[in-house]
Amino acid sequence: MSTYKSIIGKDVNFLSTDPDNDAAEGQIWYNSTSGKFKSVVVGSAWSSSGPYIGNQSYTAGFGTQLAGVLAGGDTGSGPPVCTNISAEYNGSGWTTTGSLNTARRGLSAAGSSSQTAGVVFGGSDGSVPTQYAKTEEYNGTAWTAGNDMPANRNNFAGLGIQTAAVAFGAGPGPGVTSVEYDGTNWTAGGDLNVARASTSSGAGTLTAGLAAGGGPNPAVNGAVEHYNGTAWTAVTALPGVREKLGLVGTQTDALQSGGSTYPASPGIQNTSFSYNGTAWTAQANLGTGRYSHGTGGNGPANYVIGGRPLNSTTEEYNFTANTVTAAAWASGGNMSQARTQVAGAGIQTAALAFGGIAPGTVNSTEEYNGSSWSGGGSLVNPLRNAAGAGIQTAALAIGGNVSGDTTEKYDGSSWTNAGNLGTARYRLAGCGIQTAALAFGGLPESAPQANLTATEEYGGSSWTAGGNLSTARSALAGTGVQTAALAYGGDIPDKTVTEEYDGSSWTTGGSMNTGKYFMAIGGAGTQTAALASGGSTGPSTSVTAVTEAYNGTSWATNPSMGTARYYLAGGSNAPSSAAIVMGGANAAETKQTATEEFTGETTALNVKTLTTS
Repeated sequence: MSTYKSIIGKDVNFLSTDPDNDAAEGQIWYNSTSGKFKSVVVGSAWSSSGPYIGNQSYTAGFGTQLAGVLAGGDTGSGPPVCTNISAEYNGSGWTTTGSLNTARRGLSAAGSSSQTAGVVFGGSDGSVPTQYAKTEEYNGTAWTAGNDMPANRNNFAGLGIQTAAVAFGAGPGPGVTSVEYDGTNWTAGGDLNVARASTSSGAGTLTAGLAAGGGPNPAVNGAVEHYNGTAWTAVTALPGVREKLGLVGTQTDALQSGGSTYPASPGIQNTSFSYNGTAWTAQANLGTGRYSHGTGGNGPANYVIGGRPLNSTTEEYNFTANTVTAAAWASGGNMSQARTQVAGAGIQTAALAFGGIAPGTVNSTEEYNGSSWSGGGSLVNPLRNAAGAGIQTAALAIGGNVSGDTTEKYDGSSWTNAGNLGTARYRLAGCGIQTAALAFGGLPESAPQANLTATEEYGGSSWTAGGNLSTARSALAGTGVQTAALAYGGDIPDKTVTEEYDGSSWTTGGSMNTGKYFMAIGGAGTQTAALASGGSTGPSTSVTAVTEAYNGTSWATNPSMGTARYYLAGGSNAPSSAAIVMGGANAAETKQTATEEFTGETTALNVKTLTTS
């Protein structure tokens, strides 16, 4: 029998482990550990990502999969409520940026290659059928007004870049006209062969553009046209008729997503098709069918967000040798005792929950092994609204009600008194390890109960004064280490405020997208990779499951927890990519036993096992 080498004339790599980089794409190797032949293959797939700031549809987007921008749109129907919100996408979540000067929906955009140089144009005010010719340019920070288009238009499409853009079609009625933008002025372009509206997006450049689908209802079409900077030419139609679709990429490498076949059944589409300049090929289906959604990126790597039915979900498309697994929360084992105002310490596979109300203030402790909770040693003093620091076998309980100046140490089996805070307080934040911890903010137990700025540092036996917070606050969250800590949120007017500590002083960091307090006490992560989970955005009934991640500069949306709650605990020393939260209360003030575990986004090679036949 012939061998691969005798036929092909090449050796097969002999490896004990599979390779972990893209250089293995298209190669064959023998894994001596598993006894299997393997290879890396390219595949197409959609994966979930961090949700948008809110439910949004009829938006305009541009940029890349790792550096996208979304602007405008509407947040409701009957009549729609237009927004001027804009946000940037970093490949895993969204961060609010400078607002549009004019709130609007049904607008379009150009700027497919850059997050710092985009343009939006047209749209309507939603509640009244007022259409706009307004143009606005984005520089990565703020939006500035540009010259108006020659005519108002709404529910149309755009393509190109900030200094060489095309707007085509018109709405609410159909149109054939196109206009070109040079970064300053708009001028007439070539007319489409098929009148269309509700096209949502175009692809390509001013001299190599692509238009696909569109209305008007009910004459939805699948017509596709190429633009060469002068004239439009009909080419191969879409496999199905649709409007309000997504389209990204170039004239010879594009991807179409979703859309509507209204009024024909089945209506809302979850299909996607790639385009090579000549033919359309079916690709993986969207996880959520949608139309009038925002898009950005290129053909092999792009994203979609929101759309109708009204939603905030983000999905990424990748045609690559890598398999992307989205960040997600998953249920863990329930605590033995439901409790709120609880504190925590440790990591996802070795966590600690102590104190709280269950009902009444308790001194009980529970230990988590990654799957289930068991009883631990009792606190010396019952407490609630305390801060936690350290790991499961070397933890700290700091402050809290009922003895706000106390500190207790845990050695994995028992708690002992370990030195008093200089300022007695509850609803404070803490971080660090048992021999080098930090406590900051909170409320004094005695009158006057005003938010505190005081920071204290712990050396293993006693507390000393550190630099004060810039913003007095209580019910805040914190994470990090003694010389590189993060304080965020809290019971203050602006609940988005973030501060960073360098071991001596606090400075302002990036603001959260959603201001909140009573988040997971103990937080998760470091100063440059933190997680903010749950909490309340205002009154006690405004309990949220929203999660955000901090990268040292800005906060971005991440998948929400399964259970909305506040007064919960977190594993204070867990990394942001492997966080844990437990306990708390929901909007009805029902105490929780639920534990949730967070896993950050991962990327791995798409390795396939080959048959030896």
